[in-house]
Amino acid sequence: MKPKTATEKTVGMESVKKTQKSYGSRAIWIAIVVGLGFFLAGYKPMGKGLVLGTIFSVINFVLIGQALPLRIGYSKGKTLILSLGSIFCRYILMAVPIVVAVKYEQFDLIGAILGLFMIQIVILADHILKLFSSNPDKKP
Repeated sequence: MKPKTATEKTVGMESVKKTQKSYGSRAIWIAIVVGLGFFLAGYKPMGKGLVLGTIFSVINFVLIGQALPLRIGYSKGKTLILSLGSIFCRYILMAVPIVVAVKYEQFDLIGAILGLFMIQIVILADHILKLFSSNPDKKP
């Protein structure tokens, strides 16, 4: 199977970018609002950790989408190498806010960890809201 052309890859990437923009912007806004709440309540490190973790969560989510077309249409060996390289780089990226939170007291470790899961929380909440707001007569 030969690799897809640039045009074929671009068409599929538009929906991925739209999804990333939607979930990423929601995650950032939620982290800013909740982080500001923590900040105003006197828990500055928690708010900073939450925002820091969320920023890296969004970057990770974008990198996942960017790596998708690289893995489609190649041999198993090349796909395996690209996939493992992508995962390794993203693991290093996700470790940054944890290391920063451990090293510096101005960032809370729990807040940073919660921030790292912010994209997943937003996606899960979105699906739950759609499930409860959908017509009960419809089948999923």
